[in-house]
Amino acid sequence: MIERSATSTTNWVRVGAFAAVIAAVVATAWLLLSLHPPARLVLAAGPENGAYVNVARRYAAVLAQDGITVQILETAGSEENAALLASGVADAAILQGGVAADPDLVEAIGTIFFEPMIFLVHRDTFAAANPALWHDLRISSGRPGSGTAAAYRDFERAVGLSPEVNTHLSLGYDEAVAALARHDIDMAVFVAPIDAPYLDNAYAQPAIRLLSLDYVDAISRRLEYANTVTLPAGAISLRPVVPQVDRKQLAIEARLAMRQDLHPALVNRLTTAAIQLHGVRDEITDPGTFPSDEGTGLPVNNAARQLLLNGPSAWHDWLPYWMAAQVNRMFLLLLPILFIVLPLLRALPGAYAYIMRWRVWQHYPEIRSIEDEVAALQGTEGLATLDARLEQIDHRLGHLRVPNAYRQTAYDARLHIQLIRSRIAELRNQPADPEPPAAGG
Repeated sequence: MIERSATSTTNWVRVGAFAAVIAAVVATAWLLLSLHPPARLVLAAGPENGAYVNVARRYAAVLAQDGITVQILETAGSEENAALLASGVADAAILQGGVAADPDLVEAIGTIFFEPMIFLVHRDTFAAANPALWHDLRISSGRPGSGTAAAYRDFERAVGLSPEVNTHLSLGYDEAVAALARHDIDMAVFVAPIDAPYLDNAYAQPAIRLLSLDYVDAISRRLEYANTVTLPAGAISLRPVVPQVDRKQLAIEARLAMRQDLHPALVNRLTTAAIQLHGVRDEITDPGTFPSDEGTGLPVNNAARQLLLNGPSAWHDWLPYWMAAQVNRMFLLLLPILFIVLPLLRALPGAYAYIMRWRVWQHYPEIRSIEDEVAALQGTEGLATLDARLEQIDHRLGHLRVPNAYRQTAYDARLHIQLIRSRIAELRNQPADPEPPAAGG
């Protein structure tokens, strides 16, 4: 019977161990599957052959290295991109500065490059360098839903220009360049990187010239989200030389935005891609200027901000990107807790030692009071009562349960009690003073 029972117990132990291993494997597999990000990202860009589409293609090429398929949505521009983010159709989008997005649904990864506000005119068109004086001009100011259209409306308000004094057309980028070359329009407005493909075509047209504005600093102050940049001579083209001299331009910062519920690993990968693609020097930007967590006009994702400020961590080099993202996220969540918990953990041993010693120290006021009473007594009356009180304290200390490491304090207290009781015993055993002799004895 004993052997059978032992065998049965051994079998149960083996079954339990096997079940524990299976449970651990299942839990690990579930954790890995839940942490692994989606293999597809929807990125809203802009019109076909536009600058944003070209940038989106560069992101797609970088993310493809980790097996992430990027679906690029061609849109009318930044305003449509913001709407697609809010509706959940797009996971991420490139947004022009100043274009509003729902801050309850959308976060920014960061600003990623400057987009100068470029005004091109036909060579036979007179357009004042002071934009407040423009009138009777046929202006292509961007299609509805585009960032250019939104920025130009704000630009008009900033310079005090009434929309009614000019004629506005909503042409696509290539259409606007062609219409300007034919002099069907007088001016075309673009908010785009200076190397946008449709601008390359415009710069090559002898009938088109770049208009330089006066009072650029003053206008940028009135246009809340605008900056100024300097276009060096020849920055746009060296043949022909455009511009022919250094020029100060209005510029707006483009942003890489995302839905708040985007998988943390994809946030991590988009941010590292932004660092790789936009952290270099170009014609108007110093290295390290972008990407940036400033000037986004949106809440910045915490994980993205940490990557922008501190760069990728060491484990990005040897962990899959999605694991590295989860490690980053875990540290972001645990760091505030550690700042609270670690000091508490360091304080616990001292607090515990104080509590153990206090269990002894709480008797000292009574011991000291009895000692003072013994010193103040005249004669032996009351010594028995004081001795009994000391005996009770000694009994309590003797039965006090404290760890061995803290018993020395109790021993010291009991020795103190024994010294006082010895003094009481000496006083009680002293012979009474002899009676003085009677008078005349």
